[in-house]
Amino acid sequence: MTRTIKKLVFSLYTIAVVCMGAATVIEKYQGSEFVSAHIYGTWWFALVWALLAATATVYFLRNRTKSWTGITLHLSFLVILAGAFLTHISAERGIIHLRLGETTDRYTVFTDGTNASSESLPFQIRLNKFSIQYHPGTDAVEDYVSQFSITKDGQTVQGQVSMNRIFTCGDMRLYQASYDSDERGVSLATNSDPFGIPVTYTGYALLFLSLILMLFDPRGAYRALLRSEHLRKGALLTVMAVATFFGSTASAADHTPHALPEKTAEKFGELFILHNNRICPMQTFAIDFTKKLYGARSYKGLTAEQVLTGWIFWGEEWMNEPIIKVKSGDLKQTLQLPDYVSAGFFFDKDMGGYTLGPYVKEYYDGNKDKFHTQASALDERIQLVMDLRRGTLLKIFPIKSDNGKTAWYAPTADLPSSLDYKERSYIQYVFTLLYDYAEANRQDSICHTLDKMLTLQIKNGAASIPSEKQTTAERTYNRIPFATILFVLCLTMGVLSFLYTVTRICHQCRLESNHDPRATKRRRSDIIVRRFSRTVMAAAFASLTYCEYLRWTISGTIPMANGYETMLFVAWTVMLLSLLLSFRFPIMLTCGFLMSGFFLLVSHISQMDPQITHVMPVLNSPLLSIHVSIIMMGFALLSLTFINAITALTVKLINRDATRQMAALQSLSLLFLYPAATTLGIGIFVGAIWANVSWGEYWGWDPKEVWALITFMVYAAALHPKTLPALRRPVTFHVFMLLAFLTILMTYFGVNYILGGMHSYA
Repeated sequence: MTRTIKKLVFSLYTIAVVCMGAATVIEKYQGSEFVSAHIYGTWWFALVWALLAATATVYFLRNRTKSWTGITLHLSFLVILAGAFLTHISAERGIIHLRLGETTDRYTVFTDGTNASSESLPFQIRLNKFSIQYHPGTDAVEDYVSQFSITKDGQTVQGQVSMNRIFTCGDMRLYQASYDSDERGVSLATNSDPFGIPVTYTGYALLFLSLILMLFDPRGAYRALLRSEHLRKGALLTVMAVATFFGSTASAADHTPHALPEKTAEKFGELFILHNNRICPMQTFAIDFTKKLYGARSYKGLTAEQVLTGWIFWGEEWMNEPIIKVKSGDLKQTLQLPDYVSAGFFFDKDMGGYTLGPYVKEYYDGNKDKFHTQASALDERIQLVMDLRRGTLLKIFPIKSDNGKTAWYAPTADLPSSLDYKERSYIQYVFTLLYDYAEANRQDSICHTLDKMLTLQIKNGAASIPSEKQTTAERTYNRIPFATILFVLCLTMGVLSFLYTVTRICHQCRLESNHDPRATKRRRSDIIVRRFSRTVMAAAFASLTYCEYLRWTISGTIPMANGYETMLFVAWTVMLLSLLLSFRFPIMLTCGFLMSGFFLLVSHISQMDPQITHVMPVLNSPLLSIHVSIIMMGFALLSLTFINAITALTVKLINRDATRQMAALQSLSLLFLYPAATTLGIGIFVGAIWANVSWGEYWGWDPKEVWALITFMVYAAALHPKTLPALRRPVTFHVFMLLAFLTILMTYFGVNYILGGMHSYA
């Protein structure tokens, strides 16, 4: 009977995981509404979860588990499911539409996600003010704020909602949802869930407590693991030497186009500019501009500032410079394009035409195959050049309006009519003056003019100018390509360390099989390699910590708002964990180098955007930082089990007698797996709390939410060796860890670049 129930639990568990994974793929092609109606919202999907909960409970009771943390942990999932059921049957969600100065006591209630009806509110509400708050000097929205009055039982109270800040009146919570195009009306989302929320939050609290105490329960599996023979003895040796990494960068001709001297160009880079909807040093814009065109931070020995000023003052010459990198693909092959082309290459001087024009038009008309998509991407870079030459990108002149706000203008923009004639003339002709100085090679005059421009920026820019600390941090960050240097260092160290580790383990296996007494002795070379590796890892960790500090200082928010920043954080976490654990488990240095190098490489070469931008209002929440950071810690720990699996299986292929080493690596992976499950579980459900605070619902079945849950469920299976005895065997366990890592890749990269969804970012 017990065996039958176990098979049923396993089958339902697998069905739930497969259905969720399939739904995310179907959603890619059929849309969110389709999967919501035909999968997530169906009776059979709910029945799968209900049967899974019921059969798992029966199986759990029949096994008579004595661990109280195990009991409370599994009980918490039942409580969470009960809370979700109560929310489903009793919660009411709706929308209140308000116009300035108008009072209403009606709102629209939604049932079954589609049907809507007008119902009475338990109070009257009047919109007093709505405002959009911007980051100083930019069009980047900082927050949306609605202020209103609520009258109930003859008493009036003032209320306010904004992104991530709700207002509660009785059982009803109000959220900032949207606003009218004329900014004189808003829509507030409502949520009334008096029964589901307390039950669900009780389940979350029980889950968090159980996951944490699971690591400390003296009768629990994790404490028993810490007492195992393999971990007491330290398990394995490790680590490494150093090498160099080299690459190649294509270059064109030997001719170097005109540009300002490096020091003069650097002075130009000290100016401020409105770029990416934030005020930053011109140096940042120059680096982004050069990387966008050429794929690197410099060109033919010229700095990014020299490249930028070259385009500004010697544009005609630079139009013929082969600086635009052409990526491999259908466009390059069909048009027989070289690796690097000039912007002028695409302009027919005789016919006066733009050769990419017809392809770009076809792209925007709907033909979005690979050829036309690549044509559009190449066109974006050429338009970037043309916009710079027209001066529209150079928004470097701050002007205060009558209402006290500061806006930044380019020299060719339509300036405010209220602007003083002298200042207007200066803005319109200062670049002509700089051009004349550049042609005459009058570097001192250029520097003097740039100093005057910077003084005017600081005077007129007011609060929109970054602080001196932020500016210094950004210029320091711009000078050092942290991700590039560290991924080269870590991957080089990781590969050499991996080879050293495998060789050392196989050598130890041979000694043990021959009962050689040297098998238990530690060689001096191992100690030297280990100390050197730890020193390098400490230096890499310190460098990445400094990089994170700089990005935090520049943006003013914790650097975990996009794909690039989360990759850096995962690498940082891996380094920290490997350093701390390497004193007991030297192989952690190998794992740390390989995985941190991998994550840094991904951040360096993938589609992720390293540019620093303002955070969207909805993401400006401390719960987001907690949610992302805890989940990234879980991913970092799980990545170490992946390296352990690769190491173990490689050793097994080379030496089939490495049974003890395989078991030791299995114990080490389990050492990471328990806290990984803890952090991943807490991170997922902190995200649910954040979603409830921001939108009024815990779970939206977004692809990344679903795949995070799948990842949690897949890895959780490895923590149940009694239920799945095959996972007790080291080879099976390591193969499972190897395959399970695919769920992490799908959660992070598959959703971002293939499936899409609300959580996808790059």
